[in-house]
Amino acid sequence: MSPDAFPKLWQPRRLLATPSALTWDHGAAIVARAAALGVPVTTLASDRLKLDLPDDSRRAYAEAKATLALVVAPPSKRRLQPIAPSADWRIDLAEGCPAHCGYCYLAGSLKGPPITRVYANLPEILAELPAHLGQGTVTSRSTARAHEGTTFEASCYTDPLGIEHVTGSLSALIAHFGAWEADVQLRFTTKFDAVEPLLDLDHRGRTRMRASINPAAYARFEGGTSPVAARLVALRRMADAGYRIGLTVAPIIAAEGWRAAYGGLLAEAGRVLADIPDVTIELITHRYTPGSKAVLETWYPGSSLDLSMANRTEKRTKFGSVKYVYDADTMRALRSFFQDEPRGEASAGAHPLLDLMRTPTGNAALPFAAFRSPPPPPTSSP
Repeated sequence: MSPDAFPKLWQPRRLLATPSALTWDHGAAIVARAAALGVPVTTLASDRLKLDLPDDSRRAYAEAKATLALVVAPPSKRRLQPIAPSADWRIDLAEGCPAHCGYCYLAGSLKGPPITRVYANLPEILAELPAHLGQGTVTSRSTARAHEGTTFEASCYTDPLGIEHVTGSLSALIAHFGAWEADVQLRFTTKFDAVEPLLDLDHRGRTRMRASINPAAYARFEGGTSPVAARLVALRRMADAGYRIGLTVAPIIAAEGWRAAYGGLLAEAGRVLADIPDVTIELITHRYTPGSKAVLETWYPGSSLDLSMANRTEKRTKFGSVKYVYDADTMRALRSFFQDEPRGEASAGAHPLLDLMRTPTGNAALPFAAFRSPPPPPTSSP
């Protein structure tokens, strides 16, 4: 895919704006952006969201996913939370995502219809950051990762790049970190490729973009997103613009043919990124909860994604909830593939990034055993 190819942008069918959101300059700017894109804008009578969704569950899902709501983040949403092992702190610019991923963990985390809420009071969100400088436990107080400084993650409950053309929030956040003379790093993960608004920002190397990637064979589970090849090209463009970059291989799906699929994926990523000196790699296996399974089967009836208990085992989280992860035999096979098999000349060519993952002076990566779980559920939204 050519780097100059025009990216596919999400077009909301409507924007619902609360009165309080319109009192913020950032909120007014979002309304102006949406109107310029031809998105119908409705100003609500109060700050309570009135969705008026149809009774039919399939139509209600489709209409909710096409709805962008402009709201004010309450104090509970502005309060930064730890997000181990990825970063010290979580920043929420929005909640909800326009993509249609068949394995979406937000299905079990966010309550209510799957609309996307974007926050108008960005200055109040940014005002929370300085007090957390040097106070995290993942990087800022870690001997092994202290060189990363205090880290902030902006993509826990949304894909900020997927909505950036409407919100401008990610650009504002990157510019803020660029101007912040402190030992800090912003990071975000995306399944989209529309990086043009970010390329010329004065980021000062304080932002890392990570592309979430999976083999083409699993593209059917990532509806409404950019093709993986386009994501890799976008990642390369960001690296060429001086940004730090990374890969999130997620969720790793142990379906039939997964070895060949992931071998091809890593080879493709290696061809695009092999000469980039700083690439982090994070690996996350597929898992689901009873709640997310119930929601996903409602959203995507007939999906071929395996949500059965075959090769699964139950695991209790530190929050007391249940999730279903791959069993020990499957995890051993995955670990062998991602950590052990690609050693030596014969396999290095097929897995060019994995050699970098294992090189202490080369690209950094979280260990396989530190696979990240989805974050805890957020508090209720307006």
